[in-house]
Amino acid sequence: MNEKLKINLRKIPGFIALIHWIRREIKIKNARILLESLFPLATNKELIRFGPAGDGGYLIPNDLEGIRHCFSPGVSTVSGFERDCANLGMKVFLADASVDAPPDQHELFVFTKKFIGGTSRAGFITLDDWVADSTDDKESDLIMQIDIEGYEYEVFLAASKALMQRFRILVIEFHALDELLGIWPGKPEQMVQVFNKILQTHSCVHIHPNNFCGHVQHGSMTIPRVMEFTFLRKDRISEATYQTIFPHPLDFDNSSKSPLALPRCWYKGGN
Repeated sequence: MNEKLKINLRKIPGFIALIHWIRREIKIKNARILLESLFPLATNKELIRFGPAGDGGYLIPNDLEGIRHCFSPGVSTVSGFERDCANLGMKVFLADASVDAPPDQHELFVFTKKFIGGTSRAGFITLDDWVADSTDDKESDLIMQIDIEGYEYEVFLAASKALMQRFRILVIEFHALDELLGIWPGKPEQMVQVFNKILQTHSCVHIHPNNFCGHVQHGSMTIPRVMEFTFLRKDRISEATYQTIFPHPLDFDNSSKSPLALPRCWYKGGN
């Protein structure tokens, strides 16, 4: 083999390592920019808790007047959040193909045995089609709580802008957030697209890490793998500063594992 070619081949592993490093640094830079755009706001709407003091309970803005419908993709072993919405007179639509019914019954619960996905096909239905099939009301504000184990990204990428604007409040459990620091293209870019799409119409008002799933660390950046985000539509906010106290007094751990407070890099004033 040509000696010059041998030398060049020896350089290949180092070149590949360099490419990996560059890609990782780009991901880290993009992740920092994303985190700053998600710094939770303290608004003129105080946060209240719907659901149990544990997994399945969420903090939402006290801005529910006029909301007639709640959509809840992903059915868990508890439905306290949905029950609290129903007890206010909201009709609650639940969907999940992996179960036959919600764990609790309520006269205002309507269950669909389908997964919410990026396309409507056998066993799946898009968010737009589900809302359109569920109610003839095409204009009023909605609330949604969604926990669908990682499929939330394709659901929001497929959702129409018109429907996004109808959701006054969004409570979303985002999964695999450690992928924001992934080396190869694909999911990190998709995740950033989803967050940016939501932030066009909504502002983040609360973040709560799921302590069952742990976190990853890179330098000063700490990224919990799974977190619950609450968003409020921007037109509902008349006053805002940054939230600085985490956990919120109404926050509770999701499991008996070690507590996991929101890392300081996720809110204003953090490092």
